Amino acid sequence: MNFQSILRFFREKVNWHAVGIGVGITLVGAACVVLYNILNDLEPAKVYGALRRTPPHALVLAGLFVAAGYFTLTFYDYFALQTIGKKNIPYRIAALAGFTSYSIGHNIGFTALSGGAVRYRIYSLHGLTLIDVAKVCVIAGLTFWLGNIAFLGFGMIVEPEAATAIDKLPNAVNRAIGAAALAGLVLYVLWVGMKPRTVGIDEGKLSVTLPGCRLTVVQILIGIVDLACSAAAMYVLMPAGQQIDFVSLAVIFVCSTLLGFASSSPGGLGVFDAAMLVALLHYHRHANTPFAKESVLSALLLFRLFYYIAPFVISLAILGVREFILDLKPVAEKLSHVEIFSHHHPDGEKPKEKKRTAKLVRKKG
Repeated sequence: MNFQSILRFFREKVNWHAVGIGVGITLVGAACVVLYNILNDLEPAKVYGALRRTPPHALVLAGLFVAAGYFTLTFYDYFALQTIGKKNIPYRIAALAGFTSYSIGHNIGFTALSGGAVRYRIYSLHGLTLIDVAKVCVIAGLTFWLGNIAFLGFGMIVEPEAATAIDKLPNAVNRAIGAAALAGLVLYVLWVGMKPRTVGIDEGKLSVTLPGCRLTVVQILIGIVDLACSAAAMYVLMPAGQQIDFVSLAVIFVCSTLLGFASSSPGGLGVFDAAMLVALLHYHRHANTPFAKESVLSALLLFRLFYYIAPFVISLAILGVREFILDLKPVAEKLSHVEIFSHHHPDGEKPKEKKRTAKLVRKKG
């Protein structure tokens, strides 16, 4: 049995949709158990107190970092549009589609489906087909994963203990995984740089030409900046006197985000939070002043407010106003047409007919 036969077997015989659902349910179930064990003796008053102790400058910085992260996300779509040859779509449209699709997809879950639907609604009005939007989703998704591999690979080499707090593997193993990830990334960049590479998706029904070497490096940088901004927002919200460096927190943050993404739960709800709590509390058992779980939970709640809830509300408002304006356009055009017609012919008669009517009136008089 050769490699192609093995691939064909897994593609035809394995129900990957059911596997994905099973993985998601398992992760959510495990997260619920973990959260119960950690938070069963939680004192809400202490969480409220931790929220009130968050300094104003931390809130401002978190807001700025989240804004910078979502601004970077807009370039996922703009880069993808340039890659597939749709250079006529202006940045403002790409920014609208990128911001709304990601902020809604992050909260609803099943990002590829929910975010893809938002993208199609926006791009279809500018001439893009369903296939074009699917290609945008593929290239944007590739940017996301390349950025994650680079960011997490580097972090696992520098701070393997942070990854150990999540996966419980020895530091040496995590460092080796990080090195392998970066090596694979370098090989991929070299591979796409040798000649144009086209990949077929869904048994060849959708073919996408991958970005070349230089553009792939741009992809990686976009993904890294996005993740760095998001991790920085979480970092500044952590309790005062924190005993964790930025790289360690970023590794824990990205690992937790990927687990939440794998669960397909809305906003990674439960899974992301459980992973962050477990990792941070484990990481700080050896610190001189370990964090109280109430303080960590307050930071997670604030992060959700800034990164998930606020952009979601803003996106719904933007799309709602946009749809209202689009619905009003046909009505406005009809009204303007009626006004123009009545302006030229106020009595509903043609000029010649009016003259004839006036002559008949004079004759009768």
